[in-house]
Amino acid sequence: MTSIRAWLLPAVFLMSPLAAASANVVTDWDEMAVTFIQPRMVPPVAYRAMAIMHIAMFDAVNTIEPVYRPYQAHLPAPPDTSKDAAAAAAAGAVLTKLLPDAAPDIQAALTSYLAAIPESDAKSNGIKLGDAVAAKILEARANDEASAPDAYRPVTTAGVYIPTPLTVASQWPTLKPFAMTSPSQFRPKPPIALESEQWAKDYNEIKELGEKNSSKRSARQTEDARFWLMTGPRSTHPLERQIIIQKEMSVIESARFMAVIAAAEADAMIAVMDAKYKYAFWRPITAIRNGDIDGNAATEREATWQPIDNTPMHPEYPCAHCIVSSALASAIEAMLDTADIPEVAMTSTTAPGVTHRWTNLRAYADEVAASRIVAGFHYRFSNVVGQDMGRQIGTYTVKTIMQPLEQASAR
Repeated sequence: MTSIRAWLLPAVFLMSPLAAASANVVTDWDEMAVTFIQPRMVPPVAYRAMAIMHIAMFDAVNTIEPVYRPYQAHLPAPPDTSKDAAAAAAAGAVLTKLLPDAAPDIQAALTSYLAAIPESDAKSNGIKLGDAVAAKILEARANDEASAPDAYRPVTTAGVYIPTPLTVASQWPTLKPFAMTSPSQFRPKPPIALESEQWAKDYNEIKELGEKNSSKRSARQTEDARFWLMTGPRSTHPLERQIIIQKEMSVIESARFMAVIAAAEADAMIAVMDAKYKYAFWRPITAIRNGDIDGNAATEREATWQPIDNTPMHPEYPCAHCIVSSALASAIEAMLDTADIPEVAMTSTTAPGVTHRWTNLRAYADEVAASRIVAGFHYRFSNVVGQDMGRQIGTYTVKTIMQPLEQASAR
């Protein structure tokens, strides 16, 4: 496996300075998937792709070593079938299907990876199993509404210009979840009233701290804001891989760990987009430039206000970065029975030269959430709601899918 890992080194070090020695087939292909997916997909689409790939890898490995309840596919396979070959083949097949423009590179990576596994019936059976499981998982997701056309209707009046960029993931509120019963299962209450004291407090906080050149924001707050401009799987999966490596998880444990987390992340995105497009709440740049029309005497308009970077193209409430980071943190905490972890570290493509480290999952999630206020993207009440949704989704996912067979049979 040396050749494929060498090929990946530049991308790996951009994302995770500690991802190194004791990797396995699951972490190897997670690294590759992030490298292939991140530049080609917006975060909601990317998290869906990661979930499909990891579920396929899990079902393939779990077929050979049935420790957990299958997610979707449980096909016949000899007990000596190669887990490495099965997992790699499943990952390669999913990525090739979901990223047709990268198919030649994915196939080359898969060929190189499989070449490091000695030829045998176990290897051949593993490749066949991985391909078959991937086909089953892809078939199950083929009509999940991800490819539905963007039908978002901008709010305007006839003849009046409004900004024209397309919104992100407007079809996600109809997407089939991976663990949840429906996209609206964890839908929160509406945003706070504009006439309220809390609205004025949160409005003025982000107006002051989230402004592009704010003098009130500390150096560390500015660093955090820029660090977490990085979104999508490269902002979450390096942490997950490092935990697997530091905990020295087996292939089946790693496959289940990543599949559950990836499903939680994808469902978090589905849930947050359901809420965002349900409530269509205005972003700070819109609210602050229109502070004279919100009916609150404690909010003053600032005509030229801007956040630290371009505002994401979807409604404000709740915070998406908050829900995803809290979902993965809560899912991991539920699986490990603790929020404390061996030290993990991440670098960021949006804050070159900076490394952040954590030994506690809640501290990680809280840092992500706080960064969205000082970046000028999300109000504090939106962060609180997003984190609460994420915690519910993470815990629910662990309790609902891919549970240990002993636990499932005891029910």
